[in-house]
Amino acid sequence: MGKLNYLVIHCLATPKGREITKEDIEQWHLEERGWSRVGYSDLVHIDGELENLIEFDQDDTVDSWEISNGAKGYNGIARHIAYVGGASSTKQPWMRSYPPEDTRTKEQNYTLEQYVRFMILRHPDIKVIGHNEISNKSCPSYNVGKWLREIGIKNKNIGL
Repeated sequence: MGKLNYLVIHCLATPKGREITKEDIEQWHLEERGWSRVGYSDLVHIDGELENLIEFDQDDTVDSWEISNGAKGYNGIARHIAYVGGASSTKQPWMRSYPPEDTRTKEQNYTLEQYVRFMILRHPDIKVIGHNEISNKSCPSYNVGKWLREIGIKNKNIGL
């Protein structure tokens, strides 16, 4: 539990075009991995619909009931938003998983942009980062800092 410092952007690393439900994420994180909470606060579906996975009161404190398990060391000071996709729809037989690919739809981009802008408006000092900036992963399969600059987000809100 701490001050809300970060908005971490994730992808589900699921193949392009494959929709995923809240129940799928709950099964992966709670049942299969044995986590106490899901890894994302909110989810952006392929059609751009925003779905809340863990309630929050939008103040500057991450309360214990608001924590999601998105990135070790950051969970008590961050919100975690994920978009459905983030991986190619094809893979070679020798590959363990689908290769990373930026699969955001225009609808997902719109929702992510509005979400980021809202979070910065509510929390002017928040830093927006990609999961890959704090973990050895390709998630969210694109350069978050570059995208944020392209949509006009101020440097003070970008990166660590």
